[in-house]
Amino acid sequence: MSESALPLATTAKPRLNPAWVVLGLALCLILARPYLPEGLMRPVEGMILPLADWINAVFTWLRDDLGLIHVTRAFADGIEWLLDVTANILYGKNRWPRIGPLPWIVVALSAGCLGYWLGGLRLALLAGGTFVWIALMGQWQWAMETLSVIVVAAPVSVLLGLMMGVATWRWRWVEAVMNPVLNIAQSLPHFAYMIPVVVFIGVGPKAGAIVTIIFSVPPMIRMTLLGLRKVPPEVIESGKMCGSTSWQLMTRVRIPTARTEILVGVNQVIMQCLAMVVLASFIGMPGLGQKLLQLLQALKIGRSIEIGITIVLLAVALDRCSKAWAERQPVHHEPGLSWTARHRVMSVWAVLMVAGFALSAVVPFFAEVGRGQSLSVADPLDAMMSWVIVTLDPVTQWLRWFLITWVLIPVRDALLWLPYTAVLALVAAAGLAVGGWRSALICVGFIGYIAITGWWDRAMITVYTVLVAVAVATSFGFPLGIWAARHEARAKRVLLLCDSLQTFPSFIYLIPVIMLFGVNDVAVVGAVVLFAAVPLIRYTIEGLRGVPEAVIEAADMSGATRGQSLWHVRLPLALPTIMVGINQSLMFSLFMVIIAAFIGTQDLGQEMQRALSSTDVGKGLVLGFAVAFIGLAADHLINKMAEGRRRTMGL
Repeated sequence: MSESALPLATTAKPRLNPAWVVLGLALCLILARPYLPEGLMRPVEGMILPLADWINAVFTWLRDDLGLIHVTRAFADGIEWLLDVTANILYGKNRWPRIGPLPWIVVALSAGCLGYWLGGLRLALLAGGTFVWIALMGQWQWAMETLSVIVVAAPVSVLLGLMMGVATWRWRWVEAVMNPVLNIAQSLPHFAYMIPVVVFIGVGPKAGAIVTIIFSVPPMIRMTLLGLRKVPPEVIESGKMCGSTSWQLMTRVRIPTARTEILVGVNQVIMQCLAMVVLASFIGMPGLGQKLLQLLQALKIGRSIEIGITIVLLAVALDRCSKAWAERQPVHHEPGLSWTARHRVMSVWAVLMVAGFALSAVVPFFAEVGRGQSLSVADPLDAMMSWVIVTLDPVTQWLRWFLITWVLIPVRDALLWLPYTAVLALVAAAGLAVGGWRSALICVGFIGYIAITGWWDRAMITVYTVLVAVAVATSFGFPLGIWAARHEARAKRVLLLCDSLQTFPSFIYLIPVIMLFGVNDVAVVGAVVLFAAVPLIRYTIEGLRGVPEAVIEAADMSGATRGQSLWHVRLPLALPTIMVGINQSLMFSLFMVIIAAFIGTQDLGQEMQRALSSTDVGKGLVLGFAVAFIGLAADHLINKMAEGRRRTMGL
């Protein structure tokens, strides 16, 4: 290097990171809070836009002036006709085709045969035993009301999702439109879907079915798109060489090759349907969800647990059967076999159906379990729960006092104390740190939307609940995932438990916390913690198990202890996967906070329930987008952090 160049090299000053500048601005705003004008503390009235009024005006124009209500009512009438058919067959509603109700023994035997065909004896016992439990516990009517909606909503959702997924794959402009729509749709809380449906359709089973269809379509679109993109080019070339037309390529080559991903989408649709059907009790959907809501409001814990067990059994059975269908490969029989030999399970099912109908005709108990014949474990459960509550009361009382006094109220007050401008600056600093100016603008746009809606304080209460719940869930979920990942057999057992817990509808998590803590913020946080811990544990295990064995062996050969290998090798490599778990935990927490609002909160969820009761579409959607944008901002930051980590490690 020349002498003239040396001074330039030695006197060059490092560039100041803009993230630190914006963070400093945020700290200045916080320290200067007592002296800030009102406009920097909270959005002034002139900044708040009448978004709800604009949305209501648009919906009124769509409904009345454009006449969209006639289209939606026609679609609803078609769905209602299908619901009448399934209701007649499953629980005997007096509608066409007037052949129901099917005897419970016939439904249980059919479920058992389906389970055996899909996954063998264990799945047959789970599927058939679920319906035996439902019948013997006297819950047949409620369960069939729920299933009559699912068997209509799930196929319609699958069909719509498949068609829209194909369109998204085929046309770039459709994908460009659908991607942001799907991102927002999968971030909206459940109640945000219900309010427009109530305005256009009304309340009752058909409204519950339609909101279930709308809620369940997005995962099917995504899985169809994923499956079609993964079809190998050589498979397509083979189809073209055989002279296939575009239609034949799609129906006989692409879709069959993408079968596994599409069937995974079917599994997600079914689980989404069950989750929404249970929650649709808020808009008059009868069935297990409505009964559970009534029992929880009456604090009848024993009966609530009975209904909760039924919902869990249905969820697990539907999940296991649909997953087994996705994993099952087509069976090709040798030519010349008889129909009975090729369809043994169906032949056995036909024989069992005849026997079931005959048995139910001779013994009425096998057709319908009467009110006096049903079993109940509510009284023993109530007695056991009373003993548990009394035994744990000193602990729960102290824990409730400690959390409310020293954790929840201070965190809530701190977030409410912060100026909204300081929060926006902190969000911008986080965006700059992980993704540059583009990420900062995206995140500020998401959170800035909340400022102009006029619901800032309610949103901060929602954020405080989520932050506390995720922090608590991380404090035990992360160590539990590390502990489980140490041994393969233990990891498989814990992952199986996580899979089962993820199938539970969100209402179920409210039962134990209400039982222990009553109706207060601690119960809400407790339910959110239980719901949010599952993805944290799951992705911690999967991340640690996904670390290449060669890397671990290299660390061991270098003399690293187990602790050093964990903290300096395995966890850094597993961090991107663990961050996916944190991301899902945040999203799950947001959904659960909104659902838990019915037991008493002061956050966005409570206002959404008020909007639902008054069918205020504008207010409901404004609040729904606020929740979605909180989730999308967190999602963007965590994904950018994970991407940066992967780039750093060269993954």
